[in-house]
Amino acid sequence: MNESRQAKRELEDVKVHVKLKLAALWASVMFMYVYVDVIGFFRPGFIEDIVAGRVWQFEITQTWALAALALMTIPSLMVFLSLALPARANRWTNIVVAALYVPYSIVNVIGETWVLYFSFGVIVEVALLAVVIRYAWTWPATESRSASVPIFSAAQPVGAADLRRQRAEMPSS
Repeated sequence: MNESRQAKRELEDVKVHVKLKLAALWASVMFMYVYVDVIGFFRPGFIEDIVAGRVWQFEITQTWALAALALMTIPSLMVFLSLALPARANRWTNIVVAALYVPYSIVNVIGETWVLYFSFGVIVEVALLAVVIRYAWTWPATESRSASVPIFSAAQPVGAADLRRQRAEMPSS
């Protein structure tokens, strides 16, 4: 008896709003940026170059550090903006910013000696950014309503009577 109940049991599948998906994707992009850089410190001679004041062919200056920080501030802010911006602005901000960061990610692998390592990081970063663009591009449209809609909800069984009552309570268009 117990086996048949367990066999028929289905897992709950909660519908996640596109805003949460975008925020999670941007957090994943940021983790990839950080881990690719941090693990890259283990390359022979890299720390010595940093101590000598050079990263790749660039001299480490306050301007270089500010530029690096500014480049990483934007995707960091996208985690919050994906949740906070209204849908229309959110959609286009995600599409534009992700599209601008695709070439940025690709250019970072140019001239690297650890081609396999950095190529893997770039492939994952670009794939995540492509998914950001896809989710933002295919953002589901809804009829405009005056009430706010929660960004996530647990799936609950609803009877026909409940559906009729909910439809009757909805404002007519």
